[in-house]
Amino acid sequence: MCEDDHAGIGRRAVFVTGAAAALTLGSVSFASAADGRNSRNQRTRTVRGTLPPGSPDFVYVPVEVPTGVREIKVAYTYDRPTVPAGTQGNALDIGLFDERGTDLGGRGFRGWSGGARTEFFVRADEATPGYLPGPVRAGVWHIALGPYTVAPRGMSYEITITLTYGDGDGDKAVRPVYPPERAKGRGRAWYRGDCHLHSVYSDGRYTLAEIAALARAAGLDFINSSEHNTHSAHAHWAEVAGDDLLILLGEEVTTRNGHVVALGTDPGTFVDWRYRARDNRFGRFARQIRRAGGLVVPAHPHATCIGCNWKFGFGEADAVEVWNGAYTPDDEVALADWDGMLVAAVRDGRDGRDGRGWIPAMGSSDSHRAPDVIGRPQTVVLADDLTREAIQEGIRAGRSYVAESAKVSLALTASGGRGEHAGIGERLRVDADTPVTVRLEVTGAPRCTVRFVTDQGVLFTGPPLPVSGSGVVEWRTTASYAAYVRAELRHEAAAGPLPGVLAAFTNPIFLGRR
Repeated sequence: MCEDDHAGIGRRAVFVTGAAAALTLGSVSFASAADGRNSRNQRTRTVRGTLPPGSPDFVYVPVEVPTGVREIKVAYTYDRPTVPAGTQGNALDIGLFDERGTDLGGRGFRGWSGGARTEFFVRADEATPGYLPGPVRAGVWHIALGPYTVAPRGMSYEITITLTYGDGDGDKAVRPVYPPERAKGRGRAWYRGDCHLHSVYSDGRYTLAEIAALARAAGLDFINSSEHNTHSAHAHWAEVAGDDLLILLGEEVTTRNGHVVALGTDPGTFVDWRYRARDNRFGRFARQIRRAGGLVVPAHPHATCIGCNWKFGFGEADAVEVWNGAYTPDDEVALADWDGMLVAAVRDGRDGRDGRGWIPAMGSSDSHRAPDVIGRPQTVVLADDLTREAIQEGIRAGRSYVAESAKVSLALTASGGRGEHAGIGERLRVDADTPVTVRLEVTGAPRCTVRFVTDQGVLFTGPPLPVSGSGVVEWRTTASYAAYVRAELRHEAAAGPLPGVLAAFTNPIFLGRR
């Protein structure tokens, strides 16, 4: 075993352009000759170093890989000192880029496990979840370190790199098989889905088979694969898909300035995450998501974890994840923020779906492990069929509502004038003073309260529903009084003036002829 020291990040450092703050350390070299190999035809190097507070977002450790290597294995550790309350400790993420380089866009991307794993390997036929199998070609590879937080005294790390030489089954590449883009639907109908989930392919603990089983048990019709900063799960979903469950492919692009779900991209699409809002590069990757057939959905925009709060604005969003997992105060803030965006859309004349109009809301579980509940919440979409394209079109058009479980069903309509009707995500085209009847039918929500919310705020609150959980609520208004109306279903409040947590909410129906 050979050892190298990177005493500080400045030693033999080369700055990398085109990405968020980053630098490259001096390279780790393996002689191309067989000298120094152990009995298993392996060579190992260990690298140690220290990262100070204020380190760049990404630090790259070059590894010179000679010819004849069939597998690369990397293991790492770092110190976790005790720190005072309110002070961030150490957290170090890790990933890998191959000989094609680390340029922004990810041409050389071979995997990312964040802080979920302490070791990984790649070879032609197999790789650790989170990483991509494929050829191990000679050249300079890079281990990517992501110092997420660094304690005041710095972060000491140790990386052990093992190269295995030789021929064998590990040299045979595997052709990926992806899930179908269509499942057996019910024609034009309401379909339930959870579009933000994590498995062992990033920082989750659920296997793909467990997610599929839990999704079916939750009454879901579709799910979206959304691992952190990797598309490595895409090629493994086919075996758990079926006529009863549509599996969309995507990624949770997890930047230092917020997370965004790429929803329903082409199989094998990777979206880079190595930039901040100040780099002004998000638009490039939002356009990449759309070129790959996906939707751009900022996730948990007011989450309080470090780097989770959305700072890129909503100009590129196709929808926004307002409700994330168990309902919490940051979801309430996101809901209010989204409602403010609806008001702004009305003010600016963007309350139609021609061009870049209003932004629909979604909800997803962001489940990682038990006791996270897959399908709490779920987005219920009116779609022409159970296909990738139809589900995406329903989400993009805002023909959807969010519910805490499959037990809750809503039907919101508005009617007026000469028999005109409109549903969720649509416009009721009536004159400003024409009487409008708003009607909400509810099932599965015992003792919940219905609220109708408009551009003026909450204009109607009904009595609690009966213990049966079913009921019909009507409210009359005009387009001059309410530019839009959306429904909320709230649990009973524990105490005080704040409303109870959500059981469900809808996207708006717009009123008027605009």
